[in-house]
Amino acid sequence: MNINIQDIHPLSTDKKKWNAIQTCLKEKISMVNRLTATDIKFIAGVDVAYWEDEGIEWGVCSIIVMDYATKAVIEETNSTGIVVVPYIPGYLAFRELPLVIEAARKLQHAPDLFMFDGNGYLHPRHMGIATHASFFLNKPTIGIAKSYLKIANVEFEMPENRTGSYVEIVINREIYGRVLRTHQDVKPIFVSCGNYIDLPTATTITKELLNSESRLPIPVRLADLATKRNRRRLRDNK
Repeated sequence: MNINIQDIHPLSTDKKKWNAIQTCLKEKISMVNRLTATDIKFIAGVDVAYWEDEGIEWGVCSIIVMDYATKAVIEETNSTGIVVVPYIPGYLAFRELPLVIEAARKLQHAPDLFMFDGNGYLHPRHMGIATHASFFLNKPTIGIAKSYLKIANVEFEMPENRTGSYVEIVINREIYGRVLRTHQDVKPIFVSCGNYIDLPTATTITKELLNSESRLPIPVRLADLATKRNRRRLRDNK
């Protein structure tokens, strides 16, 4: 079963249009659950890695699909291409979406939920890659970030040093996401809704996908490892 990609807007490289696109889509974000954890059969992790070769920037996106119950990997898809959009904080989606969509089109198993290595609602305009991509994928998404991009000069508070503890990131009286301690004595991660899911459910699902090997949930960790492996292979075989 191939995933049905929605062509929400052209993948524009025109920076003048980016704010308007984000502002328009922001109004359509839904934090109402389309599913519960018991509804999930397949879950996907998504990551993108980059490298330069003779002055040209390349990127590779890896999507890892796993069985939610057994944690077994059932599919991996990849896409590779020249990256023409530079890294600009707050606009990562315009840089990564072409590769994400290309990799998603190759999927033979339709994930019920996507977890991104990156932010979702935890973004100056609530339009991190996890949120932006959700409109194309038409699936619930969760953002999992390894570091915090400061918003409105608001710092985050550290959660207690125990597994599963968290604190909310509140900016202008609005909850943007959570700082989640996935293991004792290990740096926390930053969890936010992407779309079509609420924050408590996103947190619960994240905690259910942890193991002792990483602070990241399994799908995101496997996608991160896959992008690094594929980047190394592509660089070595140029």
